[in-house]
Amino acid sequence: MKSFFKTLSIALVSALCSIFIYDQFFQTKVTTALDSPDSPQLIPANYSFNANAYAAEATDFTKAAEKTVNAVVHVKNTSTAEDNLPSFYRYFYGEEEIPERIGTGSGVIVSPDGYIITNYHVIENNSSIEITTNDNKTYKAVVIGTDPDTDIAVLKIDANQKLPYVFFGNSDATRIGEWVLAVGNPFNLNSTVTAGIISAKSRDLNKSDRKNESYIQTDAAVNRGNSGGALVNTNGELIGINTAISSMTGGYVGYSFAVPSNVARKVFEDIIEFGDVQRGLLGVIGQALDAQIAARFEVEETEGFYITDLEKGLGADLAGLKANDIIKSVDGIVINKFADLSGYLASKRPGEKVNVTYKRDGKEYKTTVRLEKINRTVFYYMEVRPLTPEQKESYNTDYGLYISSMNNRRLYQRGIDNGYLLLEVNGKKVNTLADIKNLDTTDLEDLLFQSPSGEKKMVLLQY
Repeated sequence: MKSFFKTLSIALVSALCSIFIYDQFFQTKVTTALDSPDSPQLIPANYSFNANAYAAEATDFTKAAEKTVNAVVHVKNTSTAEDNLPSFYRYFYGEEEIPERIGTGSGVIVSPDGYIITNYHVIENNSSIEITTNDNKTYKAVVIGTDPDTDIAVLKIDANQKLPYVFFGNSDATRIGEWVLAVGNPFNLNSTVTAGIISAKSRDLNKSDRKNESYIQTDAAVNRGNSGGALVNTNGELIGINTAISSMTGGYVGYSFAVPSNVARKVFEDIIEFGDVQRGLLGVIGQALDAQIAARFEVEETEGFYITDLEKGLGADLAGLKANDIIKSVDGIVINKFADLSGYLASKRPGEKVNVTYKRDGKEYKTTVRLEKINRTVFYYMEVRPLTPEQKESYNTDYGLYISSMNNRRLYQRGIDNGYLLLEVNGKKVNTLADIKNLDTTDLEDLLFQSPSGEKKMVLLQY
């Protein structure tokens, strides 16, 4: 018996020793993902996320669409096509057979009594305008006023009832990446709604045309017929008037452009109140900075508006701004390019004050500038201004416009330069900016000028 217990004890000790040796020297250690400090940690189902993060914007557009479709109308512009007819047409068919040309677009009702905002190019050269609402009722519209510079026109219909309309939103408060809807009548498909985001702001499509363009760029689908329609946010507020597309084929390829609602609203209110657009002038001359311009002026800043000169006696000059100053913001709107500055000022009136932040010699300053009425315009690549009493006496004339900047190479080659007067257009005397504002430069036949020495010169533009 004793030998049995002795043998069992030796076996048990040997087994324990064997297990210990195997565990220490031969078994591969197995670890779980939670054992490794570099592995992802398991998160309990009741984990609380960061409540301070911004929530995603709602993507249910039904309410915004419902608020908008009944306030967007179809605009039909009927005009005669005689300007494009060959000369033999009248000879064979007579004046009574001149065909009509019909153009279509969209418009937005912005008041219950029938005021409509659309694009100027939608109703240009019209002989009659017909409005069709979303409930298929038609009305004759009258043109209250237009502003070709912003491509905005104001129409009026009499419906004898209150009409659905869209509220204006604040286009300055819109953000890149924000959801928007485009509502209009592409290809005569009434009440079409498309969605997209704001792709860019303050977009200038043609920096050489001397127009203060500052479009909202979106990727909402816009095609022919959408012009003059509404661009709205997810609350159904009007933040833009759809105006143009960028395309090699004439069809939508990904980008569309809208006049900001703050600009459209200001033009609308000016036309209703004054009959014309009142524009405020800061009184600075210069260029928007980029790397190339900054190198030319030997400055470190690559963003902002670099002042090269000021118009004496206007707001910026009186507020203490000087040449070589760099405007960084206006009323908190950061100025990265010229369209940022011109677009914001286009929503302001003469007499209003703006807060300007600028840099001088590396230091930042702030001042308040009063905007003055713009007393000049660009006509046929000439910057012209009304004559002062002193200029009328000096030139010995009681009418005409003063040419302050000549950018028309054709006229310059014929000897017309800064300091000349523009006296007549197509045989009609001009005396105010309104006399030339809506003239179509493609219809110009002759211009009469007067030199500083008093010599008059007629320039024939069509042969």
